[in-house]
Amino acid sequence: MPQSDTVNRRFLLAARPQGLPTAQDFRLDQAAVPVPAEGQVLLRTAYLSLDPYMRTLMEEGGTSYAPGVTLGAPMIGGTVSRVVASRHPQFQVGELVLANAGWQDYALSDGQDLTALGAMAQPSRALGGLGMPAFTAYVGLLDIGQPRPGETVVVAAATGAVGSVVGQIAKLKGARVVGIAGGADKCRYAVETLGFDVCLDRHDPQWAGQLAAACADGIDVYFENVGGEVFDAVLPLLNLGARVPVCGHIADYNRQSLPAGPNRLQLLMATVLQQRIRMQGFIILDHYADRFEAFRRDMGEWIDAGRVIVREDVIDGLENAPEAFIGLLEGRNFGKLVVRVSED
Repeated sequence: MPQSDTVNRRFLLAARPQGLPTAQDFRLDQAAVPVPAEGQVLLRTAYLSLDPYMRTLMEEGGTSYAPGVTLGAPMIGGTVSRVVASRHPQFQVGELVLANAGWQDYALSDGQDLTALGAMAQPSRALGGLGMPAFTAYVGLLDIGQPRPGETVVVAAATGAVGSVVGQIAKLKGARVVGIAGGADKCRYAVETLGFDVCLDRHDPQWAGQLAAACADGIDVYFENVGGEVFDAVLPLLNLGARVPVCGHIADYNRQSLPAGPNRLQLLMATVLQQRIRMQGFIILDHYADRFEAFRRDMGEWIDAGRVIVREDVIDGLENAPEAFIGLLEGRNFGKLVVRVSED
């Protein structure tokens, strides 16, 4: 269904998910296109970013860094949007901007959350390779992970929007990179296209043993974005002085209770102490002021030179956003997941 000039399609949060979200947790609503007041702009969505953090915002209360989505309110999300009406002196009709318009065709903004994109050959990259996911990889790996030449870096979700960039930057810094991905095709891509040294298929029943064999000299940096069984397999392999940047734990986002089995906290604490591990969580919102300019410069150069490859998984049509998001949480995407909302 194409966009309309008079109707604003928007996906509202219809229910709090119980585990993995379902289509019934979202409701497609139609409203009149809003009209900007003085100091506002009207935005039309061109691309919508789908990211794992959105699952945490579907819970009541949200997180420490972002409020949850209110029941009956539009789903939150980053967008590349076109200014179609402006009563704001800094934004002109026709401008392309990075925005937070959410899962809808149109949105109003007072300009404070907008970043002008100028002329971009591939605007959707502002949501991935030149945006938040790659920035997360850049800061987490370089500032916290600090890989050194010859060290072993392990990253899960190795062909995702964050993991694929982590591995490629680690290679640029001279590290040996071991990826973990969901499927043989993704693992081939990680090695043959992205340049990883090894990639292990987490669907293989023997993958944990394969990880130990692939990291015979231990793990120096583990970029944590999955958690669960992956972290369980990584933990005993961490070297003395290993660094563990933590940007997410997607394996736990749909849990309704603690996982079965023994309490792993004692093993974690003992390993952190005895191996002198630096394990640090970070929220990328905290780093835009002092690190984003360097990231955009470095990543732009690496992409233009072909030293970092960015793959997008583009879904056509706002109506397909819920199913695509559910697939993201199940690991069905291949690369940065974006919804092309319009042919803008």
